[in-house]
Amino acid sequence: MANADLLKELRIEKHQREAHGGGPARWPWIVGGVLVVVVLAGAAGWWLTGTRAIEVETAQAQSPASNTAAGAVLQATGYVTARRQATVSAQITGTLTHVLIEEGDHVKQGQIVARLDDSQYRAALEAARKQADATHALVDQFQAQLAQNQRDAVRMESLAEKGLVAKQTAEQARTLVDSTRAQLVSQQRNAASADAQVVEAQVNFDYCVIRSPFDGVITTKDAQVGEIVSPFSAGGGFTRTGIGTVVDMDSLEVDVDVNEAYIGRVKPNMPAEAVLDAYPDWKIPAHVIAIVPAADRGKATVKVRVALEHKDARIVPDMGVRVSFLESKEAQQTAQAPQGVLVPSNAIAQRDGHAVVFLVTGDKAQQHTVTPETTGKDDVRLVPAGVQVGDTLVVSPPEALKDGARVTTAKPKD
Repeated sequence: MANADLLKELRIEKHQREAHGGGPARWPWIVGGVLVVVVLAGAAGWWLTGTRAIEVETAQAQSPASNTAAGAVLQATGYVTARRQATVSAQITGTLTHVLIEEGDHVKQGQIVARLDDSQYRAALEAARKQADATHALVDQFQAQLAQNQRDAVRMESLAEKGLVAKQTAEQARTLVDSTRAQLVSQQRNAASADAQVVEAQVNFDYCVIRSPFDGVITTKDAQVGEIVSPFSAGGGFTRTGIGTVVDMDSLEVDVDVNEAYIGRVKPNMPAEAVLDAYPDWKIPAHVIAIVPAADRGKATVKVRVALEHKDARIVPDMGVRVSFLESKEAQQTAQAPQGVLVPSNAIAQRDGHAVVFLVTGDKAQQHTVTPETTGKDDVRLVPAGVQVGDTLVVSPPEALKDGARVTTAKPKD
């Protein structure tokens, strides 16, 4: 009930004063007592409402750069690929006797990864060596025969000059020397051919030991001991053409498909940033290697090769990756930095026709008039002035919240 209505109720009419025997001097005291009670009640209500803390939710003002992909020109998705990988296979047909690799093994260039049954090739090598030894023995024989024939020819010529033998005998001796020399040359060539056959047999024998072509990691193991491997597909699919796959992890890069409508924005050596699907919070510096000069008519895309500037064991082939193509460093330096701070849109309230926010300082809420600007995000606005990065603001301020009111904060929103 309002104070005026209370006063009306307490008014004493003249006939009431006379009926109760009261005089004119008593009623002012009664009115004064009622007024004191009303004033005390109002003061108590004001004190209770003015000192009771209002529970509010809060959030922190953020920098515009923390919520925007600064300098991002274009985004595309792709996969991690290895520019250097090989399926390790045998160069001859044979049966596996040892397989010395498993998935995940690190191997060095020249390291033995498997062995084939070498009994046949060992026998062939020994036969070639024996044949070569025989031909070299014949060479030695012809060399000795040639030397003897040359000495005989010299003696025959000396005797022919003295008339002791016929000239025909001397000519026959010279002919025998020429014939023996020709036989020696022929045998030397046979020896060279035998030596080549030894080399061939040695190569085939060495092929029974299969080695890694370069440093890398084994990603697949495709054959087991006892299986037949061959560089050719034969036997109706009963032979293996590969023993395992080795990948050079230092050659990993990213292949992304860029829509051909936006390929003009991508340039060689352009800075980029890669984010693996498996590690969404890990940003890997990168740059564009090259734009492959061919388009996929089915997908209307152009392949772009992107180099990863940091190598890590967590990066493996065929991982999904998202690449953000960035502006050049010069363009990023000249670009004007966003002004103000980012705050939740529901932190902005209306008071007396003005947009305001309430900053929490200690246990008090301080009202600040601001001019919000939409940033294009769903839930934030850019406040050019009045709020600093890191300030704590009241989210969804209640109507009862006024400047200077006491507040108690709930857990801040993430």
